[in-house]
Amino acid sequence: MSWTELLKREIGSAYKTTEGLLELVEEDTLNWKPSMGSNWMTTGQLLHHIITSCGMSFQGFVTGDWGLPEGVDISKLSPEEMLPPAEKMPTIESVAEAKKLLAADKKLALDVLAKIPEDDLAHKPAPAPWDPSDMILGHRLLQMVYHLNSHKGQLFYYLKLQGKPVDTGHLWGM
Repeated sequence: MSWTELLKREIGSAYKTTEGLLELVEEDTLNWKPSMGSNWMTTGQLLHHIITSCGMSFQGFVTGDWGLPEGVDISKLSPEEMLPPAEKMPTIESVAEAKKLLAADKKLALDVLAKIPEDDLAHKPAPAPWDPSDMILGHRLLQMVYHLNSHKGQLFYYLKLQGKPVDTGHLWGM
């Protein structure tokens, strides 16, 4: 199996399952967050993070465009600017907006992937602004799909803690 095929399959699975979980989010829970501990995102902030966790990262690794304002160099951002505490993170305004933006992020991931030569996926170095270690582009992009999957799992537990009737099938898109 090629990197392109692997990434397409993983993208398809991750987004399909995330889309299913989004169907269970209710508008009145966008400000909800777990009550124990600290530095939790609200459901709305988590949805905003989900819709920027994969496709936009593909774009960043492949084109260098990380979606930052003009003149901002991602390599010059402090750790807090790169990953702010939860209370400083942006939120989503509605579940409908999250669904629309998730679909756009999936399209972006697939569009970017379609333009990458297989040889680049297998051999091109892809250091991350937050992790300069040696890693090929295909592996780095797979990590971004894992990033989406991690937050999909977080959304699953948010729904469970909100009393939604979710089970393992929802987590794995079955």
